[in-house]
Formats: sequence, C-alpha cells, structure tokens
Amino acid sequence: MRGERQAPIQKHLYGLFFALLLITQQLAAQPQTTTLTEVVQLAQAQSVAAKRANTQQRTNYWQYRSFLAQFKPQLSLDGSLPNFTRSYVQVTQPDGNIRFEPVSYNNSILNLSLSQTIAPTGGTIFVQQQLQRFDNFIQSSTLYNGIPFGIGVTQPLFQFNQMRWDRKIQPLLYAEGNQLQIESLEQVSLSATNLYFDLLVAQVNLQIAETNRANNDTLYRIALHKLDMGKISQNDLLQLQLSVLNAEKDLASARQTAAVASLKLKTFVGYREESAGQLRPLELAIPNQIPDLIVDVKRAFDEAVANRAGSIGFRRRMLEAERDLEKARKNNGLNATLTAGYGLSNQGPNLLDVYVRPQNREYVSLQFTLPIMTWGRAQAIVETAKANRQLAQQTVEQDKLTFEQEIFTQVTLLQMLNQQVTLTAKADQIGQNRYQIAQDRFKLSDLSVTDLGIATQEKDRARRDAILALRDYWQAFYTLRLLTLFDFETNQKIKY
Repeated sequence: MRGERQAPIQKHLYGLFFALLLITQQLAAQPQTTTLTEVVQLAQAQSVAAKRANTQQRTNYWQYRSFLAQFKPQLSLDGSLPNFTRSYVQVTQPDGNIRFEPVSYNNSILNLSLSQTIAPTGGTIFVQQQLQRFDNFIQSSTLYNGIPFGIGVTQPLFQFNQMRWDRKIQPLLYAEGNQLQIESLEQVSLSATNLYFDLLVAQVNLQIAETNRANNDTLYRIALHKLDMGKISQNDLLQLQLSVLNAEKDLASARQTAAVASLKLKTFVGYREESAGQLRPLELAIPNQIPDLIVDVKRAFDEAVANRAGSIGFRRRMLEAERDLEKARKNNGLNATLTAGYGLSNQGPNLLDVYVRPQNREYVSLQFTLPIMTWGRAQAIVETAKANRQLAQQTVEQDKLTFEQEIFTQVTLLQMLNQQVTLTAKADQIGQNRYQIAQDRFKLSDLSVTDLGIATQEKDRARRDAILALRDYWQAFYTLRLLTLFDFETNQKIKY
C-alpha cells in the first residue's frame, strides 16, 4: 500500500522536474536583450579601436617622460677598455726618411661625467673625472694620466635654442595627445552607436517582414473564403497572393541584412560571450528614453575650446611656425660655440701619482661660422619661413571658424532631433492603430485590398521613421560629446 501511494507522488515530482528543466532551457535559448549603453561600454572596454587609443596614450606618456628627463642631471660612464694595438707604424726620421717601427700597447681610458643642460641658454655644464692608462709592451712600461676633477661648460652663441622651444611645445603635444585619447574613445562610442542602429534598423525591418508575412498569409486565407462566398474578386485575391510572395522575399532579405549587421557589431565591440558553442543572438533594445537636454551654444563652444585636442593644436601649430621662423633666422647668421673648462690633472708611472699634487688644467675655445656670400640663400630661407608662418595663421583661423560652426550646427541639430523623436513616435503609434483598424475592416469586407496595402505601407514607414529618428538623435548626441568632450547629462568633463 505504501509503494502504491509513493508512485503517484514520484511521478508528480518527476513531472515538475522535467517541466522546470524545459522552462530553463527555453529561457537559456531566448536571445539576450542588449541596450545602447551596454554596447557603448563594451566597445570602450574591449574593442580593438579602444585598445589602440589606450596604447597611443601610453606612448604619448612615455614620450613626454623622455622629454622631461632631458632637463635632469645625466650621469654617464664612457671609455675604451681595453684598447689594444699591435702593428707597424710609420715613423719619420730626422733625415726625412721613413721607417716602420713595431708597436704593441694598450691605451685604456675611462671618463665619468655628470652633465646638466641649461634650457634658457641652450648650453651644457658638466663635472667630470677621467683616468687613462698606457701600457707599452715593447718597452715594458706603464704610464697613468688623469683628471681628478674637472668642470666645464659648452655654450652656443647666436644659435637657435631648440630646448627653449621644446619647453613650450612639448607640454602642448602631451596635453594634445591626452585629449586625443579621449576623443578616440568618444569616436569608439559614436562608431558603436552607428553599428548598434544598423543592427537595430535591420532587426526592426526583420520584425516588420515577419509580421507582414504572417498578416498577409492570414489575410490571403480569409480572402479564399471570401472568394467562395463571392465577396472578393479574383483580381484582389491575386493581389493578396502577390503580397504574400513579396513578404516572403522581404523576409529572406531582412534576415540576411540582420545577420550581417549583427556580425559587424559583434566584431567591432569584441563580443565574446558563448553559449553551447555558439554566439547568442544579439537582440537590441530600442532606446526610447532620450535625455531631456538643454544645451547652450556658448557653453558648448567654451567646453570645446577648453577640452578638444584641436584647440590645443591651434596654439601648438602657431608656436611651431614661430619656432621655424626663428630657426631660419638664427641658423643663417653668425653661429659660435664657446667651450671652457677648469680642473686638475696629473700623470705618472703609478696610479696614485695622478692624485698627488695635481696641476691646474684650463682650456677655452671659441668656434664660429659667419656666412659672407650666400647669393640670397639665407634670405630665401627666412622668407619661406615667414610665408609658412602666415599660412599657418590663416589655416588656424579657418580651422577655428569651422570648429565654431561645427559646435553651433550640432547643438541646433540635437535640439531639432529631440522634437523629431517625439513626433515620429506619435506617428508610429497612429500608423499602428490605423493598420489594425484597416485589417479589422478588411476582415468584415468593409475595406478594399488597395486601401489595406496603403495602410500597411504607411504603418511600416512610420515604424522605420521612428527608429531612424532615434538613430539621428543618438548619433547627434554622441557627436556633440565628441566635439566638446563634455557630458551634458552629468554636467562634467569626460575623462577616462
């Protein structure tokens, strides 16, 4: 009796288990809905374009670190150790004859120096220690020569000072590179948005095609019964049959377009999620909720000037033009280099002799170059640099005007598209309701096939227009972020 009571209970539990298993499998098989924000975040996190932007930013950082290191003290050790020679050398005799004498020696030298560049003047100051050892293996003798202490300076005179200009331009290049990285990531967001809506439009077209195929098939079957009752003509029936065939064709085309758009989006954002060995279908949510933004044109322009790499580039390009002009002037006139030093030096057969009562060591030299006759070459180089500076000024002015016009156009476009989204959403709802009424009237034989087809086309067009309006809005939204590097939703600068 107990076994007979447990049997129905076990069957009931088994039934619940299999029902839960079936529900779980169905839920797992359902496509995952993905929002626009998730796609943008995924693209910024793992797309190849985002990784490339981050790599370029790291390169920019280390280049700037390398530039800063030039202005810090540099400690270096150089020399030749060993420096061995065994050969025959030419020796001129007192009577003018030449003899070739054998030599075998090692002439090693080590030099330890600490140098510091002087950016305002372009010179270099250094402190050094030097030790030299000469071994004559033929005469079995050793000599030492050294500089226990030495200080010197090398100073270009009347020459172009590259370091002074680098201190002005390199920080701008570094800041420009940092902003370019932010712009690149914002461009990733814009590209991901474009691909998102490519797929969303394709999926909406696929849904429309599936709905139209099902509706046309149902209406065709209803029309067959109407034909039997004499309530519809053969011509109308053929027109509905043609609509069914066109719907099948549109459905096949929509499926292919959606598959291609899905692959492009997944490839761009680096979509890697797998289920049962295959990528899950990527179903996109329609971003109907748009932010209610009121963007002031002057505020947008001020933020663009403060944040954009192009704005920093305007200043950098003008400085580079001024630098090139000064370089043309300085390098084609009097050039001189002053080298001076003071220290202690000594020599002897023993190493310690170098450091015992060393003698003073002084040197000074002035080398110069003065062009006397260049046949107008120097003037031509300077005039070319002047023309290039003027061209840079004109180009920058034009770029500034284009820069300002882009901001104004984008702000105005965003405000207009906000209204466009609202209007197309209302038109979409009206089109859907009108089609439903037309479909019901046709079933009651109160509407012609032609009027039904018109209602279908208007319904589809209204649906596509609503999605395309959303696409235009979100493209304008992310384009404005790209142009200003400012988030008007949170009212703060964009940083990564």
